[in-house]
Amino acid sequence: MTHILAVDDDNEVLQTLGRVMRHESYDVQLASSAHEAAQLLDRRIPDVMILDIIMPEVDGITFCRQLRRDPRYVALPILFLTAKGGTDDIVNGLDAGADDYVVKPFELNELRARVAALLRRGTREKTGSVMLQLSDLKLDSDTYQVVIRDEPVQLTSTEHRLLRYLMEHANQALSPGHLLQMVWEYPQGTGDPDLVRAHVRNLRAKIERNNGRKYIRTIHGVGYMISS
Repeated sequence: MTHILAVDDDNEVLQTLGRVMRHESYDVQLASSAHEAAQLLDRRIPDVMILDIIMPEVDGITFCRQLRRDPRYVALPILFLTAKGGTDDIVNGLDAGADDYVVKPFELNELRARVAALLRRGTREKTGSVMLQLSDLKLDSDTYQVVIRDEPVQLTSTEHRLLRYLMEHANQALSPGHLLQMVWEYPQGTGDPDLVRAHVRNLRAKIERNNGRKYIRTIHGVGYMISS
């Protein structure tokens, strides 16, 4: 059974999340703090984690960064559900390693759709391994790693999907709208291009750091392209 972990210090929101996710026939665990969530994660890694940002002691951004530094959770789909809805807040959340971001107050149908999309992506990625290579850049779909000149780079699940799609469509300029459809599975005309920009920036920082080579090009007025 699909397992969801929801983390929020607001008990009313937490209980609502529990009811909504159980109505979808998901197995749900609830945590009111990052500390409690960490204990649950040690016992079982969920298929998706829904995480609030504004929490006492350890906030969601800090907790997300901590998880992404742990190889066990690098591919864990994380969706921020928070009242912090400014552009900078969303960018900071994605920079921390989140896969998606929903602002409170939220529509239940939207949340259901976002969680379902994360689950579909994870299921598809688990079916069959893919190895891609462009010059000295290699991607392994089993390990979520990129290897550059024999140096491994660990990616989040979304960074992996984005790089994989770019590599599968090398030498093609791809718009943010197209990437939102194909990588994030948003319906046409929906989704925030800042989601793409933040993940491209994070991906560049990982694969181009200390490398002296620019793999991902920005095609002004169009989008992004990776060259073979």
